[in-house]
Amino acid sequence: MPVITLPDGSQKEFPEAVTGLAIAESIGPSLAKAAIAITVNGNQKDLSDPISEDSKVSIITIDSDEGLEIMRHTLTAQVLASAVKNLYPDTKLAIGPTIDDGFYYDFEFQKPISSDELEPIEKEMKKIVSTGSSITKTLNSKSKAIEVFKVADEPYKESIINDADQEDDFQLYHQDDSEFVDLCRGPHLPSLKHIGPFKLTKIAGAYWKGDSKNKMLTRIYGTAWKDGKDLKLYLQRLEEAEQRDHRRLGQQMDLFHLQDEAVGAVFWHPRGWALYQTLIDYMRTKQELAGYEEVNTPELMDRRLWEASGHWETFGENMFTSRTEDERIWAIKPMNCPGHVQIFKKGLRSYRELPLRIAEFGKVHRYEPSGALHGLMRVRAFTQDDAHIFCTQDQITAETGAVCSLLLSIYRDMGFENIIIKFADRPERRVGTDDVWDQAEDALKQAMNSLGLDYSYNPGEGAFYGPKIEFVLRDAIGRDWQCGTLQVDLNLPGRLGATYVGEDGNRHTPVLLHRAIFGSLERFIGILLEHFTGNLPFWLAPTQVVVATITSDANEYAYEVVEQLKNSGLRTEIDLRNEKINYKVREHSLLKTPVLIALGKREIEDRTVSIRRLGKKGQEIVLLTDAISILAKQSQTHS
Repeated sequence: MPVITLPDGSQKEFPEAVTGLAIAESIGPSLAKAAIAITVNGNQKDLSDPISEDSKVSIITIDSDEGLEIMRHTLTAQVLASAVKNLYPDTKLAIGPTIDDGFYYDFEFQKPISSDELEPIEKEMKKIVSTGSSITKTLNSKSKAIEVFKVADEPYKESIINDADQEDDFQLYHQDDSEFVDLCRGPHLPSLKHIGPFKLTKIAGAYWKGDSKNKMLTRIYGTAWKDGKDLKLYLQRLEEAEQRDHRRLGQQMDLFHLQDEAVGAVFWHPRGWALYQTLIDYMRTKQELAGYEEVNTPELMDRRLWEASGHWETFGENMFTSRTEDERIWAIKPMNCPGHVQIFKKGLRSYRELPLRIAEFGKVHRYEPSGALHGLMRVRAFTQDDAHIFCTQDQITAETGAVCSLLLSIYRDMGFENIIIKFADRPERRVGTDDVWDQAEDALKQAMNSLGLDYSYNPGEGAFYGPKIEFVLRDAIGRDWQCGTLQVDLNLPGRLGATYVGEDGNRHTPVLLHRAIFGSLERFIGILLEHFTGNLPFWLAPTQVVVATITSDANEYAYEVVEQLKNSGLRTEIDLRNEKINYKVREHSLLKTPVLIALGKREIEDRTVSIRRLGKKGQEIVLLTDAISILAKQSQTHS
């Protein structure tokens, strides 16, 4: 006789095992109609699943975020997969999970398909949804589930089942008016009547199990929402995101390119490298003012160091290695922290030197599968604005506060006002005693509280060596990007033998704070480009000013203007081509140059310049000396 406890604390007792649907019906007919699944003691279940013991139960409706995800899951696993099998019977099914804002399914087509095929597939999906079919579930033994998909000639499903640890209760979902069956963890909608508006969005390639050694499959992406209004708004955001795609902007603005001869590495063009160096110069100045000393560590280091640090065991498969004639194995560094510990260890350190803050713009390399690479956002070779603070446990709070203040000021300078902060505490698997963890976590919290920072909890997501703070930037169209991190490390200094002499004359192990602000410079530039749609703030623009002549008579004056602008620290180019000024304006607008100075006969005579600003109509005529003063001041203003 299970006792069911509902979210409001009320309880219902049933004479025998009861389903989620029966619980919803006992509460009211309207809830039973809206119910699509249940949560039992924190785990999602199908409405048809029996509950035979005392449990905490909540009813999931389609209007909730959980309900939306279940609807998307049903749409991909039942409707998209079924539609593809109807249109392409020889296609093999792989996997079909939900993702942020939608879903995807991986297929092995006998012949490649293009995006032109999305429309007929979507039409077939709508036809299937219109039946309103009920969805039922059966539980099967491992051997029975394998047999079902062996008969159906679905080798990927067989592989999934064979690799599973369980021996029973494999869930197979069926549509009542169809022979289609799929393997899924569930839960699913009770019927297709609950499916909301949806849209297939794109096709991509994806390796089976994400391994480039496996077969390349075809991934079909889609999205689904509770109503047509939400779908329309999402498609508008998707279109906006495409316009902001940093890969398109990088080509349009002549910033960088990628090519197969250097997979996952960036070829920076002069304009892109100017932006890159501007960010480094800016960060270098901020760090110097904050008391950091800049260092540089080798990119190639012996495997023994990475074994001692623990990286070889936990990260070895992501490291690029090389073997020399003396059989020593070397690794290209995937991170900078072990090198920084070596600098700290060189010589006898005293407590009077702490906190010691060292920073590096360190080039690192990490193996990423080809299918995971994405422009500047995910690469194999990148530069970190990495810093490490060696301090005592008593200094954690003060140093954390200083880092938080530094990060927030930098993000504001970069144009990000909406910054989300998350606190990640101890994971289940960790090193160190609970007392030390208590002290580290309390220190981080005290620092954030003293600054009046709002933060949310990310329970159990700290590093194995200590808790961390995550800084997430929300961009102009509402997307979140995690960039900055601050981690308290109670493990690495001890593993690598770092010590300092304390006030008591004894040797102590320092606490190590890992800190990154941009994270990866490559990725941060990609985020900036998408946030501003390439219209970077004046101080950040790769080329800030272009001086363009209206007539060749102005060429000599143009050289003079360019020289004075450059002497004032402005990144300036000259355009003397024999083209109409409107053509030049249009071309440099595509390059997102914020200021164009046009020079003709009148400007020569009056010692003036005609200033046209990107995105604004009209022009402003000012004296050359005033223009240089105004632009130089704007270039020094971080906003």
